[in-house]
Formats: sequence, structure tokens, C-alpha cells
Amino acid sequence: MTNTEPQPAVVAIVVRTKDRPDLLRRALASITGQRFAEWECVIVNDGGDASAVDAVVESLPAEYRARVRAIHHQDSRGRWVSANAGVLATSAPLLVLHDDDDSWHPEFLSRAVAYLEAAPERGGVVSRIEILWETREDDGFRVTRREMFQPQLSAPTLSDTLLYNRFVPIAFVYRRQLHEELGLYDDALPVVGDWAFNLKVLARGPLDYLGDEPYAYWHQREGVEGSHGNSVIGSRGDHAKYDALIRDEALRQYVDANGMGLLLYLTKFIDQRFVDVETGIRDEIARASENNLSFGRRVERRIRRRR
Repeated sequence: MTNTEPQPAVVAIVVRTKDRPDLLRRALASITGQRFAEWECVIVNDGGDASAVDAVVESLPAEYRARVRAIHHQDSRGRWVSANAGVLATSAPLLVLHDDDDSWHPEFLSRAVAYLEAAPERGGVVSRIEILWETREDDGFRVTRREMFQPQLSAPTLSDTLLYNRFVPIAFVYRRQLHEELGLYDDALPVVGDWAFNLKVLARGPLDYLGDEPYAYWHQREGVEGSHGNSVIGSRGDHAKYDALIRDEALRQYVDANGMGLLLYLTKFIDQRFVDVETGIRDEIARASENNLSFGRRVERRIRRRR
């Protein structure tokens, strides 16, 4: 007798969405198109039309429908509340957030799972990311150009990520154990919750890339507003604000533990170096202007002599 029971999921996929059924349909095509089949998927509908989400799920082939379910929030609670709801509603040992407007190469999950099985000491693994710039058309979206994201990096390091986020959720498969150690996403943050979590993960231990090939596709749409806009483009002001607030809180924690002495010295030292650089640039400009003026005068004298 053949056992037809589905295998326990190895990877839990959390999809956050709100009033974008066309993009959700594309995201689910990306998920169901994976060559790795041992996954479960929870869609967290953050206050959008529940019937539209349910219709997209019902349109899936029967073999996938049992592995995809939706959680509906009556009111919008925010992207990181939704992420945590999806994490808590799943049980697989590996996790990944698949934003509803992004997509994967068909081998993304199989390569990530193989890496983590071979490297049990790693908390997760990051794919190289390709940005797909797209424009909206009547029948959907058309990719207009492609570019690699952060191609100069050799690994996703803490030192680099201190400056700004170096990988987005679509590229990061990680162990559920990280939430047990580090807590859930900070749902008080309307944006940059992934960066705040990534900093904790990288402070815990190193991460690596799957390789040089991009298996995660980060879709971007310039000039598109409303429900189909990108949060990273449409919420730049919020990103800057909460970036600053996270840094300020970390600075307070450092001061509480170590005092202000080193920080007072460094801020003055760095400020003076900027002043020195600015003064040097101004001096170079002044010398170049004087040289150009002297050269111009010499040319003018030569012209007069020829006349």
C-alpha cells in the first residue's frame, strides 16, 4: 500500500500581502515552481480583501492547495506584525519571507536547504540578489532592466550591514531556532524590521552566500504608487527615520554600558578630519583657479605679441 500522506515541511514560507492579487498570484507561481517540494506556505493578508486572496489560493493546482493557507487580519497591523503572525503559524525548522511582489529561481529552495544541511553551524544562508526593474502594463508587469544588488560583497558581513541592509527577506533562508534565541521581528517598526533582525543574526555568527549566481529576484517599480508600489521606494522617509532611531537606541545601550568618553573623543576626531579634508579641497580649488588664471594671462600676452 502506497503512503500518500504529505511529507512534513522542511521550509516554512511566509507571504505578506494586501490588495495585490495579481502580484500574489505571481509569488505563488514562484513558490509552487520550486524544485524542492517539502514546504508549507502561510499567506498573511494584512487587512486586504479576503475573498480576493482566497480566490488566488483556490486557483492553485490541487497538489499545492493543501500546503497553502491564508490568515486574514481584519485591519492592517503592519508588515512586521504580519511577518510574526506567519512565523508563529508555521512549524517547519527553516523559514523564509517571500514578499508578494518578489520571486525565486526554481532552484532557490533546493540549494538553500542543501547548504544548511551541510553546514549545521550556520544560522542561515543568503542568495545573491538580482534586482528586476519593471513597469506596469495592462496585462501585468514587464521587466525593463536587471542589475545585481551589492555585487562587490564577498559575504553578507556584520561590518557591511552596520551601514545599511545588505540583503532583503526574499534572499534569506534561516533556522527557526534564531527566533528562539533572538526573538521575533520587532513589530514596533513600520519599516527596516528585516535590517534590525539581520543585525542580530550577524552579531550572533557569520553568514555566507549560496554562490555567485542570483537565485532571488527583488522586483522594483519606480513611479508606481498605491497598493502596487514598493515600500523601499515609497517609504524612504520612514526608512531614514527608523534607521536613525535604531542607531540611537544602540548608542544609548553602549553609553549605559561604557560611558560617553570614547564617543566624545571619536565624534570630535571625525569632525576635525572632515574639516581638514574640506579645507584641503578648498585650497586645491583655489590653487587650480590661480594656475588657470595665470595660464590665461600668459596666453593673452602671447596673442597680443602676435598682433
